[in-house]
Amino acid sequence: MAAKLTDAEREAALPALAAASWAHEPERDALKKTFRFKNFVRAWGWMSAVALEAEKMDHHPEWSNVYGTVEVTLTTHDAKGLTQLDLALARKMDALARG
Repeated sequence: MAAKLTDAEREAALPALAAASWAHEPERDALKKTFRFKNFVRAWGWMSAVALEAEKMDHHPEWSNVYGTVEVTLTTHDAKGLTQLDLALARKMDALARG
């Protein structure tokens, strides 16, 4: 099981994540972001690419999709908060969204 981030690790990571439009939800110790794509096909394609990466990591996002919008929440349920897995998946999602 991945270890929950320490307060220092979380505080060090949050500024870069905020700069990339990720918001920290302290009640759940989760990251949230809305991704917007040109259309449903682009959103679905991105979700498919993320799904393959998430499966490799054995770490899966909470997400929902409506047309070209994908709402994402990342947290590690077993750890009851953010872990390095969430940070890595957030970075991967951003990279895949940039193309």
